[in-house]
Amino acid sequence: MEQESMAFSCHSGASTSTATVDLELQDLAAMEDDSSMDLELGDDGGGGGGDVVQVAAEVPMPMPMTMPPRQSSRYKGVVPQPNGRWGAQIYERHARVWLGTFPDEEAAARAYDVAALRFRGREAITNRAAAAEAASAGELAFLAAHSKAEIVDMLRKHTYDDELQQGLRRGARAQPTPPWARERLFEKAVTPSDVGKLNRLVVPKQQAEKHFPFPLRRSTDAATAKGVLLNFEDGDGKVWRFRYSYWNSSQSYVLTKGWSRFVREKGLRPGDTVAFSRSACGTDMHLLIDCKKMHRNRPEPKAVATADNARVVKLFGVDIAGEKGGAPQSFFSAVPIIW
Repeated sequence: MEQESMAFSCHSGASTSTATVDLELQDLAAMEDDSSMDLELGDDGGGGGGDVVQVAAEVPMPMPMTMPPRQSSRYKGVVPQPNGRWGAQIYERHARVWLGTFPDEEAAARAYDVAALRFRGREAITNRAAAAEAASAGELAFLAAHSKAEIVDMLRKHTYDDELQQGLRRGARAQPTPPWARERLFEKAVTPSDVGKLNRLVVPKQQAEKHFPFPLRRSTDAATAKGVLLNFEDGDGKVWRFRYSYWNSSQSYVLTKGWSRFVREKGLRPGDTVAFSRSACGTDMHLLIDCKKMHRNRPEPKAVATADNARVVKLFGVDIAGEKGGAPQSFFSAVPIIW
């Protein structure tokens, strides 16, 4: 027995590595058989392991949702918007100037070209290679006659084309409508609130409903209920744009957006008069606005003391200060002494 045990220990020590490798190979083979059985059960729909595989097959791992990035525009100064529209912008002195949003790329590119011609002149790089050449002399004169802020305002409000056509019909900077061609509508003396910080002019209700073209109180259109833009030509031929709205809170008609700039440029003060009229001839029946300054009495200049009356001291009707006639007069030289 001792010899057999010794022999076994000797043989076992020599074959330890071989036995270990054989056991590992057997375990791997058993694992492969078990996995193949699980897959077969999963196909048949039975067994615990099959349930796990079947569930995994029904509920796959969620893949991360990635939206494909929207391609940038092929036009200069045009950027895509999240809502599917297209924006236009231009840079002036390293600051971005937003030109508005447009339904398609071409309209946004057109807005950039217009702004580029106004900001940088005929040498501007535009989306259309011949934009400067295609622009008529009238359009270039129209651009030069309006400030950059005015052109940007037209582009944002999508009124540039209409105002350009109106300007071309009457000249880039239209000549003012003569007095004989003006049909007077009404006048209003502005109040302190009309020319204050509220940025609005209250239009008399009766005159607004009679002369202004949009019955805002009866409008069912949501966009119209918020107000409409009206163009007014002033006495110099310049066109002003005001938002004409009806305020339900105060039940009043008002001119709002753009009014404060008109007040500043015209120097309106409480008591001045704003006159409204419209053109009385031609097919272009546009509105006109003018202002009349209230006559204010200038304060009389205050009396300034002069050297002649600065020092006057009289004694018995004699000036003893002595500076009026040149050399100072003494009392004894002015009054004769009787001995």
